[in-house]
Amino acid sequence: MSNGETPTQSNFITDIIDGHNQSGRFAGRVHTRFPPEPNGYLHIGHAKSIMLNYGLARQYGGKFNLRFDDTNPTKEEQEYIDSIIADVHWLGADWEGRLFYASDYFQQLYDWAVQLIQQGQAYVCDLRADEVREYRGTLTEPGRASPYRSRSVAENLELFARMKAGDYADGSRTLRAKIDMASPNLNLRDPVLYRILHAEHPRTGDAWCIYPTYDWAHGQSDSIEGITHSICTLEFEDHRPLYDWCIQSLGIHAPQQIEFARLNLTYTLMSKRRLLKLVNEGIVSGWDDPRMPTLSAQRRRGVTPAALHDLTERIGVAKNNSVVDLALYEYSIRQDLNQHALRVMGVLNPLKVTLINYPEGQVEWLDAVNNPEDPAAGVRQVPFSRELWIEQDDFRETPPPKYFRLTVGREVRLRYGYFIKCVEVVKDADGQVIELLCTYDPDTRGGNAPDGRKVKSTIHWLSAAHALPAEARLYERLFLTENPDDVAEGGDWMDNLNPNSLEILNCYVEPSVAGAAPGSRYQFERLAYFCVDPDSTPERPVFNRTVALKDEWAKVQQRG
Repeated sequence: MSNGETPTQSNFITDIIDGHNQSGRFAGRVHTRFPPEPNGYLHIGHAKSIMLNYGLARQYGGKFNLRFDDTNPTKEEQEYIDSIIADVHWLGADWEGRLFYASDYFQQLYDWAVQLIQQGQAYVCDLRADEVREYRGTLTEPGRASPYRSRSVAENLELFARMKAGDYADGSRTLRAKIDMASPNLNLRDPVLYRILHAEHPRTGDAWCIYPTYDWAHGQSDSIEGITHSICTLEFEDHRPLYDWCIQSLGIHAPQQIEFARLNLTYTLMSKRRLLKLVNEGIVSGWDDPRMPTLSAQRRRGVTPAALHDLTERIGVAKNNSVVDLALYEYSIRQDLNQHALRVMGVLNPLKVTLINYPEGQVEWLDAVNNPEDPAAGVRQVPFSRELWIEQDDFRETPPPKYFRLTVGREVRLRYGYFIKCVEVVKDADGQVIELLCTYDPDTRGGNAPDGRKVKSTIHWLSAAHALPAEARLYERLFLTENPDDVAEGGDWMDNLNPNSLEILNCYVEPSVAGAAPGSRYQFERLAYFCVDPDSTPERPVFNRTVALKDEWAKVQQRG
């Protein structure tokens, strides 16, 4: 998608829509929808569907609906509804007031079920769920007809009315479509349309004790709303014949269902059931834990909608499932943040530096560039004083080969500051380096020597007297393997969890970030991109690492 709005490339879906427009099938209308079930938080895979459906509507001057498939009250919560609304809005999809619920249509869906019974195309079945599965057959063997399939229309109407009235226990009866028990498509072997659930519904309360299945509610809800193109992922391809059968049997408006390949990422699981397990077992802190693939988690981590749009545009719209390398997603994130994130200096693992020839009590304010990719971002001033913090990794008492940063007797450049040279190392009783005594060259302010001498390394730093104490949360991939489901015999997908997916550091940042609002994004120079977490306080900001500066995608392309 371009700028979060419309597809910029032709694909097989736009080809289908163009064909419909040429034939006049929908009178030139394009009306799409996103129909999530509110039984969990949306994840990255949903983002592709949202942006595709909304983008198509925008591209063709059509409409886009948001509709909740709230047909299973035992798994749905208002928390999920609220989070989904926030996520769809965050991605930039505008439903323009067309927010609907399948529960809005419960009475109409019931009336249509009665119509099917009257037409001899549906019946009440007393088989238990396990018996229904047994009678259905297999991919190589046809199913068997339910012993209740031949009930009369009158008996079915009476039983269905009593199901609605609450006369029967959960699971004791279902309403099934009467289609073809020998069909090669298992979805057409008399699928269940209604089941009994004596459960309180968030929106309809106890008005209903029978609830439609997804296969029954989905197509008819599309029809009611005048949807023209029902865009969904490939797992629904085998359901399309049932989608069409229901609509054709009722003789109502018929949208066109079109399936596309979902977005799958390496090192990532998208299953709501498994994500819920991670939350319930405390493996993560919640649905918005930045290690999770949920949209709320990605937002908290510092990912922007623009990065997700860029990713979906890069991978395009395909008919065949594939797995996208996580490095490409990280590349999209990095490309966006590089353009827009302000630069600041932070020190994650501090080592003290004292400039022994710098005047005590003196403070200078040095100009620092806010974003070299955006000249309009301007400059800020950073304080410089006698005592500094630098990264521990920027000093080696015994440097390895090709190490050009600070060591005893070597000169380096301080970013935006001066040349300094280490002259002495201070250690504690255990022999650990705790302080460096250095000199600075006052003629090199701004990082250039008037005599033309060069240094091979530039390091970042903070004025110790002005640095703001902070917390840095360094997030890594939640799983150790590209395919978390790839486990040894007898193993479990949770065996692939990364035990080091989170490291928390006490660190320092420059004072310019004091009071930054949650969600503010920065590049800590030479380190990574970070985002201010909602756990922050004015006295102690908390930063989540969004993505490293290092581009792993370039390496992947070179290998490929």
